[in-house]
Amino acid sequence: MNAISNTTPLPEGHPVQIYFQENDIIHALLEELSAVNPEDDLQKYTNIFNQLQTIEKRFARKENQLFPFLEKKGWNGPSQGMWSFHDNLREQFRLIQYYLKMNNPEKISINTPFLVNGIDRLMQMEEAVLFPNSLELLTEADWIEMRKGEEEIGWMLPEAPAPYPKQEYIHPSEDFTKREMSFSLENTSHYDEGYMTVGQVNLLFKTMPLDLTYVDENDKVIFYNRGEERVFPRSAGIIGREVKFCHPPKSVGTVLKILDEFRKGTKNESSFWINYKDRLIYIRYFAVRDADKNYKGVIEMSQDITDIKKIEGEKRLLDWD
Repeated sequence: MNAISNTTPLPEGHPVQIYFQENDIIHALLEELSAVNPEDDLQKYTNIFNQLQTIEKRFARKENQLFPFLEKKGWNGPSQGMWSFHDNLREQFRLIQYYLKMNNPEKISINTPFLVNGIDRLMQMEEAVLFPNSLELLTEADWIEMRKGEEEIGWMLPEAPAPYPKQEYIHPSEDFTKREMSFSLENTSHYDEGYMTVGQVNLLFKTMPLDLTYVDENDKVIFYNRGEERVFPRSAGIIGREVKFCHPPKSVGTVLKILDEFRKGTKNESSFWINYKDRLIYIRYFAVRDADKNYKGVIEMSQDITDIKKIEGEKRLLDWD
């Protein structure tokens, strides 16, 4: 297959056309980055480097939009090979970030060519293989649906690209277009984004490492999740009970004040943290509102964050062995 270039006529706002618009930005940034000596002007280098890091939006669009569409057509190569290439470049970005933090221009100079050459190679593969094959495999409907999802991720462009096709943008939260699914929809319900059976929903709530309780707009408890290890005990008798009877007397006043402010629309969130049985517990209340901002109740979320508070640095490798 012949490679395509940025002169290939594609409609304005088409996902591939946007990738080529970004190519011009990336090439310019790579030239600037290669031209500046970090030992002479580290601040200028840092500014260019930070701009180049917005390439992460491009990686995210490919991984979460383009690649899944290609998988549906039976082409899994990009999801495996090119995604690994992205991760290698992410590691290179992190390494240079570290040397910037350590104020080590010598190491920055040594590592910059690896980043520049890696990005150059990636764009060559995109132009020679990825984009031509994608244009052949995917339909117009695929590109239109893909573009809708890209809105949530963003682009490297200084301004949002033209809509594609030329029509009013519909936010994904309001998009209920019927799509061809690669899994069974039997006994499922459609949520804002996705489908699950009642069993899957119960498993989701049971597996989540936190306590959830939903109090409706009438201050009645209508739901709680039954996890393996709840922070605070709950029983089925709580369902249908007024929330003011579900808290100790000393905290009822605070709970009622939260509900009142949520109902009036003056507040949307409230947080507390307490020591409970030698564990640090994070308790949060969130107002629930519908699309018209009408009050529909409150979610109470409790989580044991004792071990989370101890986390430092990074853990990027699996250590099961």
